[in-house]
Amino acid sequence: MNSVMAFFRTTGGLLGLFMETLYWCKSAFSNSDKVFTQLYIIGNQTLPVGALIALFSGGVLALQAGPTLAQFGLEENVGGLVGLSLAKEIGPIMASILIAGRVGSAMAAELASMSVYEEIDALKTMDINPVRYLVMPRFIAMVLALPVLVIYMDVIGWFGGGLVAMINPEVHLSLDVYYRNLSELVDFAAVLNGLIKAMFFGVIISIVCCYIGLKTKGGPREIGNSVTKAVVLSFVLVLVSDYYITRILLFLNID
Repeated sequence: MNSVMAFFRTTGGLLGLFMETLYWCKSAFSNSDKVFTQLYIIGNQTLPVGALIALFSGGVLALQAGPTLAQFGLEENVGGLVGLSLAKEIGPIMASILIAGRVGSAMAAELASMSVYEEIDALKTMDINPVRYLVMPRFIAMVLALPVLVIYMDVIGWFGGGLVAMINPEVHLSLDVYYRNLSELVDFAAVLNGLIKAMFFGVIISIVCCYIGLKTKGGPREIGNSVTKAVVLSFVLVLVSDYYITRILLFLNID
C-alpha cells in the first residue's frame, strides 16, 4: 500500500513540477544567461564522451551486421542499416543515457545539496521562486541540447560504421557506396523521429532529476541516494516512454 501511495505521490509531483516549469518558461528570455550557462555545462560534459560512444556504437553495428548481410549479398545495405538504427533508436537512447548519467546526476546532486543545506528555503525567504530560478533554465537547456547531441552522435556514429565497413575484410565496402546507401534510406522523417524522441527524453530527464533533487530531505547521505534514484528513474522512464513515443510516431507516419 505504501508503494502504491509513493508511486502516485511521485507521479503527481513530477506532473506538478512539469506544469509549473512550463508556466515559468515565459521568463526564459530574462533568464537567458542561466539557460546558456546550463547549455555550456551540458556540452562540456557530454560532447567528448558522446563522440567516443557514438564512434564505437556505429562501428559495432557495422561489425555485427556487415558479415551477416554479406552472406546474402546485401553488404551494400550496411549504410542504411547503421544510419536508420542510429537515427531512429540508438542515437536518442545513447544520448539520453549519457545525459542522464553525466548531467542529470549533477543536477540532482546540486539541487539535493541546496535542499539539504536549506538554500532552497533561503531562496523562498528572499521571494525567489526555486522553479523559475533553478528548474526552468535546466529544463530549457536540456530540451534544446539533447536533440543537438543526438545529431552530433548520429553523424559520428555513421562515420564509425562506414570506417568499420571499409576495413572489415568480410564486407570491404567503400565509403562512397556506404554513404550513398545511407542517404537513400535515411530521410528527413527518420532523423525527425529521433529528434522528437530526444526532446521528450530531455523533458523526462530534467524534470525527474530536478524533482528528486528538490525533494531531498535529511543529511548528506541522502544526497547520494537521491542521485542514484534520479538516474535510475530517468533510465527507466526513458526506456518505457520510448516504446509509447514510437507507437505514436508510427501511427502518425513519422518513420
